[in-house]
Amino acid sequence: MPGIVFNIALGRSVELYKRVDTNDPANAVLVVAVLAASGIESEAVLKRKDDLAAVVAGTTNEVTNPGYVRKILTDTDLVAFAPDDANDRVDLDIPDQTWTGVAAGDGWGDLLICYDSDSTGGTDANIVPMTMHDFVVNPDGSDITAQVNAAGFFRAS
Repeated sequence: MPGIVFNIALGRSVELYKRVDTNDPANAVLVVAVLAASGIESEAVLKRKDDLAAVVAGTTNEVTNPGYVRKILTDTDLVAFAPDDANDRVDLDIPDQTWTGVAAGDGWGDLLICYDSDSTGGTDANIVPMTMHDFVVNPDGSDITAQVNAAGFFRAS
């Protein structure tokens, strides 16, 4: 489960996930980004940021290792939205994410899951950070896989 849920996504994460799952709007996606371990601001500071541009505007930076790219998840990548009525909750899940042959450089500190309502024309200022998860890795040219918790990356109950 998340280390933090960004204030802007409190009470909204389930709805934003569902929007991607149902193509509403058609170009909505989830964005998986990784923050560099060096210079990262505190969770108390980061959780108050309202868009991805603000998250990386201070001393916090996205990693720049060769082999790293943001992961873009469309409706076909997501586990179908379905409330767990037996347990009175909603678990949101994404598949494990793999980066191939990530070269040394930035140490990785945290993984972000964000929402972008228009993947065709938006900027980082249009991407809403939803959750942040500890993800400490020191790339060395090997593949890197982010294993998502079996229960998913977020639970609303």
